[in-house]
Amino acid sequence: MGQVLMPKATAVWLIEHTALTFDQVAAFCSLHPLEVKSIADGDVAIGMAGFDPISNGQLTKEEIDRCSEDPTAKLELAEVKVPRPSPRTSGPRYTPVARRQDRPDGISWLLRNFPELSDGQIARLVGTTKPTINGIRDRSHWNMANIKPRDPVALGLCSREDLSAAIEKSRRAVERAEKRAAKQKAKTDKPAMIDDVDGKPIQSETDIPGVTNHTDP
Repeated sequence: MGQVLMPKATAVWLIEHTALTFDQVAAFCSLHPLEVKSIADGDVAIGMAGFDPISNGQLTKEEIDRCSEDPTAKLELAEVKVPRPSPRTSGPRYTPVARRQDRPDGISWLLRNFPELSDGQIARLVGTTKPTINGIRDRSHWNMANIKPRDPVALGLCSREDLSAAIEKSRRAVERAEKRAAKQKAKTDKPAMIDDVDGKPIQSETDIPGVTNHTDP
């Protein structure tokens, strides 16, 4: 089975909208059943919005219904019935002429659902340019009125595996940046002991005027 996009957010949606068991959700999302239970109990993924696997083409309603009726059944990813782009070892992705008109829709979908993706990642995924991405982001694209967000995987612009890898990479970068920012904030927020008399930093109690360090005889 292929890789599920946004596994935790997908698990949140499945828990909230289906009668699937924790084991079924865990198997589909590649999570531990205890982690799925923690999500259901509100201990994990607090405040996370669910990611609808039906609307993004990962599951069908029929597949969810089938597994809801049989707790031993396993969910299967929906098959994307469109030609997949041929992999390239380097350079921008080639998009077939028949699918190029769909690229703005795919770009719009990525910008809406995965704002953490860089312009470079989006450009490589769907074979576009940064000016086109910026035009869709700021709604200055010449055909903006006709652009409708659609899953680029379902459109055949990229593979689910490539999209999952790009999302994971961008999120790791965001997490590293947040950790660096938190460390920097902790340094700058460290309270300093200031002498009210002359404003000089106080390193210890012995630096405070009138306070001496007494030792027992």
